[in-house]
Amino acid sequence: QVQLVESGGGLVQAGGSLRLSCAASVGLFSIRTMGWYRQAPGKQRELVATITGGGRTNYADSVKGRFSISRDNAKNTVFLQMNSLKPEDTAVYYCNVYLLSDYWGQGTQVTVSS
Repeated sequence: QVQLVESGGGLVQAGGSLRLSCAASVGLFSIRTMGWYRQAPGKQRELVATITGGGRTNYADSVKGRFSISRDNAKNTVFLQMNSLKPEDTAVYYCNVYLLSDYWGQGTQVTVSS
């Protein structure tokens, strides 16, 4: 059974930083492409960043240069380091893995005040 548990969200002022973590219970974690998505109120869920098992990363244009995705395969954990946060980054952030279908965590709220 796949389980994804996010943590690390909170309230931060614009320009600040947060580090999100996703503890994953999924078989063969080290070869899975993991992703972070976010959903702001009234908006569709959108891709933030992904990382392959080999460490290749991909970012949404809106976060390039500010966010960094990484993983620790020994701990089955994926991270999202968020720097220079902006109010428009405010959203619920979700961890994702695709295994014939999408699996999601419960989400963690990130609120950036101006």
